Amino acid sequence: MTLTVSATSAWQSERNRLLGIAYRMLGDFGHAEDVVSEVAIDAVKRERQADAEHVGSWPAWLTTVCVRRSVDRVRQLAAVREEYTGPWLPEPLDASRLPEETVANRELLSLALLHLAEQLAPEARAALVLHRAFAMSAPEIADILEKTPAAVRQMISRAERRLEIDPEAPAPRAKDRAALEKLVGAIEQGDIDTVVAMLDRDAVLWADGGGKVKSAMNPLFGAARIARFFTGILGKAAVFDPEEPVRAWIIEVNSEPALVLRHHGRSDVLVIDAAPDGSIREVRQVSNPDKLTRVSLDG
Repeated sequence: MTLTVSATSAWQSERNRLLGIAYRMLGDFGHAEDVVSEVAIDAVKRERQADAEHVGSWPAWLTTVCVRRSVDRVRQLAAVREEYTGPWLPEPLDASRLPEETVANRELLSLALLHLAEQLAPEARAALVLHRAFAMSAPEIADILEKTPAAVRQMISRAERRLEIDPEAPAPRAKDRAALEKLVGAIEQGDIDTVVAMLDRDAVLWADGGGKVKSAMNPLFGAARIARFFTGILGKAAVFDPEEPVRAWIIEVNSEPALVLRHHGRSDVLVIDAAPDGSIREVRQVSNPDKLTRVSLDG
């Protein structure tokens, strides 16, 4: 049946791009894969219907179904994540292992933006993802979300303001790498004073252990509290195993520099946001081992 081949081949061709959309919507690659698989099932069902020939563009149809299923999945996961042990952070990825269609232009791929995007209503998040990461126009997005183009433009504008996204260009990340390199040196030398000095007075740290490893159960606000957190890691690690000191090194996560912190026989991934002066304003630490299966922790 030629329609079956058409729909199947279209899904195979579009699969990686659909994964990029679903992952940005959900912050979880496993759920993204589930959504994209469900889209394939929907395509097979649609092609068997009498009006399948009215599908003018399979790629457009697949995108629409993927977005709508992702919106539904976001709503389903909201209640689950409210019951999550401690802060919930997105699953980090080694983007170098992903197909280019999934990575797209790297917009809205950073862990920080994926985390902040949790604040948005599902449809606003979808509009932002499609516009920023996949360069879709307001009329195209309006057809998918069943909104007017004007409403879509308003959603995108409000989402950009809420997430403090420059509508013209993504923020440079060079300052983050420089701060990470300095932080690596301080950690490996056990220089707690330098670690503390690097923290902005109003810095905040989110630590996602998911109940699987010991971690801060609530966000830590302020340099003093975060300093005590790092001091505990550096100090206790030396007692835990004096033969295996704390180690740290830089990797790429979600197309941005991140730090692997190895201590107490475990590895954490930290992504930071640094101010123009190099001080650290935000730290997102993913410690839940279930979320670290798609990054390289070798150093």
